[in-house]
Amino acid sequence: MLVIDDERPALDELAFLLERDPRVHDVLTTDSATEALRLLHDIEVDVVFLDIHMPGLSGLEMAKVLARFKSAPPIVFVTAHEEHAVDAFDLRAVDYVLKPVREERLAEAVRRVLEGSASPVVGGDEQIPVERGGVTRFVRRSEVQYVEAHGDYARLHTDEGSYLVRIPLNDLERRWADAGFVRIHRSFLVALLHVSRARLAADHPSVTAGGAELPVSRRALPGLREHLAGRSQR
Repeated sequence: MLVIDDERPALDELAFLLERDPRVHDVLTTDSATEALRLLHDIEVDVVFLDIHMPGLSGLEMAKVLARFKSAPPIVFVTAHEEHAVDAFDLRAVDYVLKPVREERLAEAVRRVLEGSASPVVGGDEQIPVERGGVTRFVRRSEVQYVEAHGDYARLHTDEGSYLVRIPLNDLERRWADAGFVRIHRSFLVALLHVSRARLAADHPSVTAGGAELPVSRRALPGLREHLAGRSQR
């Protein structure tokens, strides 16, 4: 494990907290991104904990360099600035931890590294960074009623509004299958929990979620029937 932060007190505190975690072994530290790259050319590490605002090479720039490595290490960003969350997850960061770092939050980041997860989780509920009007916030997966395809993007629909994220619908379908999201159409993924009405015997099958009537393709119909039947039996 390699920890990189140009501020020595923050670096020492992060290393101290990580060493207290029984799952963590061999914590290396450096306050220089350039030195970190030299280290990473010579050794392989399980994960890099990386500050964003550093002199010279920033954390985001360094993450882009690491992504070109033959065996790229997973990255956890540790920063006092929440506005870079969307960029961080575009770079496939495993987690995005805000300073001041709490020990229990850091332990969650370690868990996510060990499990290979790719979006922050709070209380078992995945959170997705979204940006609107230059402000970054996190939308809980449980708030999402349905998802609509937009090319290589997807639009998350919630009670509070809709948010465009740089994640293809196919990726969300795979990631959220165990959380009760079902593909009902080439353009739609729906949260079974939010389905309030189903018209599956109609000429044009549909379900209603979040007040929107969504089409169900003939191909998706048998699987949706099975999922809804399973939900009614629980």
